[in-house]
Amino acid sequence: METEETISTRQLYPYQEEAVNTIFNKLKEAKPNENILFQLPTGGGKTIIFSEIAKRYINHFNRKVLILTHRTEVKTLTQQSDYQSFTALVETLNNRLQEDEQFLEDIGLVIVDEAHYNSFRKIFHYFENVNILGVTATPLSSNKKLPLYQTYKEIIVGESIASLIDQGFLAEGVTYSNDVNLSTLRVGNNGEFTTGSHEMLYTQAMMQGKLLDAYEEIGKGTKTLIFNAGILTSIAVYNTFKAKGYPIRYLDSTFSDRDRAETLEWFRNTKDGILSSVSILTTGFDEPEVETIILNRATKSLTLYHQMIGRGSRVLPHKKKFNIVDLGNNSRRFNLWQFPIDWKHVFVAPHLYLEQRYKDEWDYELENDYELPDDIKARFLNSSAEAFIVRERYLQCLRKGLKPQTVLDQSLDDHFGRIKDNAADFDEAFELFDLLSEEVKYRVKQFAKCINATNNYTDYQTQTYSSKLRRRLIGWFVE
Repeated sequence: METEETISTRQLYPYQEEAVNTIFNKLKEAKPNENILFQLPTGGGKTIIFSEIAKRYINHFNRKVLILTHRTEVKTLTQQSDYQSFTALVETLNNRLQEDEQFLEDIGLVIVDEAHYNSFRKIFHYFENVNILGVTATPLSSNKKLPLYQTYKEIIVGESIASLIDQGFLAEGVTYSNDVNLSTLRVGNNGEFTTGSHEMLYTQAMMQGKLLDAYEEIGKGTKTLIFNAGILTSIAVYNTFKAKGYPIRYLDSTFSDRDRAETLEWFRNTKDGILSSVSILTTGFDEPEVETIILNRATKSLTLYHQMIGRGSRVLPHKKKFNIVDLGNNSRRFNLWQFPIDWKHVFVAPHLYLEQRYKDEWDYELENDYELPDDIKARFLNSSAEAFIVRERYLQCLRKGLKPQTVLDQSLDDHFGRIKDNAADFDEAFELFDLLSEEVKYRVKQFAKCINATNNYTDYQTQTYSSKLRRRLIGWFVE
């Protein structure tokens, strides 16, 4: 638990002043227990904004302010006396409140830093007849069963990333994407790619070589932060770069506070230093000199995507741009970091954005048709070799207002025509039918991804597809 009286004051930028005025006017009108959420990109100065709001709140209402955080790096407030404001780690405060529910009195406003984390909700019941102001760069709850609209009445959206770049308040991110075959990645119960499947892919020599090549081409000589999904990958990255003589350290959750502090101090003081981490620096870490962010992982989390890239977005007099190296097809899944997002829609309809379901059609596997082996391909020389991309057909159907099932009907027509064009008799037709079985499975799987179907549905559709094609072939020969 922290209490401090002063930190140096800082002049608000015009957009920050506007945000403070908008939020404070809402707070003055709000009834007890009416809560507000404020969104602003990483690097936009959320801490400065809510610190100013806290100061105005204390002066206007003469009540105390509590700032909740899940990390220790948050700044405290200015010009306070007799501890009118408190900054607390959520776990520490929860323990104190369990011992004494009256530990903090006369709190009128609770400010929640990184409000998308739901760990804060467990202590809200200790504070009655207060207002809660949540601040976050990405208003998507970390727990899909507890959407933020259940806690906050409305959302106030601040300046966009693109606007802050145009005004010179954020550095411009230049994205370099490398196509990576992610077909071996698996999705866990939480909707995210599993650490285990990440480790199996990203520790391979091929992926380590791709990472090293990307660094040497784009980020060599710059202060570089590499995000990995697992500790084994991070250590492998360290060993790969160390073998080439590059200045690198790695950091993960197993480090003691002392070792963590020493590693971060080394990184700050090493102009061309490289730091390999396991996502623990996505929040609460501010190193403005970072010039290259490498996403050495894939994620289905829009929040994590923005948190990782945001670590490089601080602008400096000599730094107006920074590099984003994407080795997980993330920019295709989410669009570029600076691409506009309707955060009000995210707030009211989070289910469309959690687990990135609304863009699964961008998955690597959906960009290509099944590649027939050469010996099988040679059996279909009398028919067109034009690719049948399920995702493209699916989007075409949506635009034309056709049922999604139309895609499978078109695919079945394609397979029937190819067999018909290349089979001389009944036996050869069913031989070709068997040779296309893997392609059938592949296309049905692609279709199931487009409509976000279950595995059971996929199996059912595969069996149905094969039965329909078989019956159609029999009917052709009977005629």
